[in-house]
Amino acid sequence: MAEKRTLARPYASAAFDVARDAGRLGDWAHALGVAATVAADPDALAAFAAPKLGRGRRAELLVDVVREADADAGALLGDGAGLNFVKLLAENGRLAILPEIATLFDELRADEENTIDVEVVSAVELDDAIRERLTAALAKRLGRDVRLHCAVDDDLLGGAIIRANDLVIDGSIRTRLGKLADALTR
Repeated sequence: MAEKRTLARPYASAAFDVARDAGRLGDWAHALGVAATVAADPDALAAFAAPKLGRGRRAELLVDVVREADADAGALLGDGAGLNFVKLLAENGRLAILPEIATLFDELRADEENTIDVEVVSAVELDDAIRERLTAALAKRLGRDVRLHCAVDDDLLGGAIIRANDLVIDGSIRTRLGKLADALTR
């Protein structure tokens, strides 16, 4: 996995520079996300790897599938700098690392915009007031604008698990009970 990230880093950086200079970070992030979804599909990967398919045709095929999935993403990747980017990936046999490129691009964008995506998994749906308080507390702690993504896990007895990049705060009752059980058995 680290090797793919290493290979993807210069491509993500180049795409980011182009997108930032054009003032289109959001558009590029969206287009790369759609392209990454296409490139992660096993059938698409098999098609891109077909020996009879020339590298130039691989770029066209990717753009065609992206355009079919999302017209705006296809328009960006089918013209100008976007098309040049896809052609460069195809010529260098790097279409398969589009998911890593998209992830790294999103990380660069978050740094640029001083934002962070935070996933909150809770036992019950969080109401708006709790979401607002949690967002404010996390923004203060992390020093960034927080984009909160909430999900419910029925397996949690109560509490929540919060993930922000490498930070994990596990405040679930299930984890607390597990720690208590470990302490009691020692």
